[in-house]
Amino acid sequence: MTAGERHDDVDSKAATLYTQPENDLFIMNCDIDGDMENQVEMEEKTRLINQVLELQHTLEDLSARVDAVKEENLKLKSENQVLGQYIENLMSASSVFQTTDTKSKRK
Repeated sequence: MTAGERHDDVDSKAATLYTQPENDLFIMNCDIDGDMENQVEMEEKTRLINQVLELQHTLEDLSARVDAVKEENLKLKSENQVLGQYIENLMSASSVFQTTDTKSKRK
């Protein structure tokens, strides 16, 4: 075996030595990437679930607020009716608000 042949033989062995671990490393990286993708997916799912739960709580709070405002609105409408009737009664009892016949005053 000549020096040139040894050099070629060493290079081919070196190539073989590095090729195999690189392929194994690639397979390991694929597994790690798969795990990382799963982890990213799980984190995204968790984030979305938390966001949905937060939105549900917000919706519940808003629904409760709408119900409270509806009740307050009904109460205020009722009070307005009572006050309106009271004002009408006061106006009808007062001579200032009595309708006058302008024709009879001119004659």
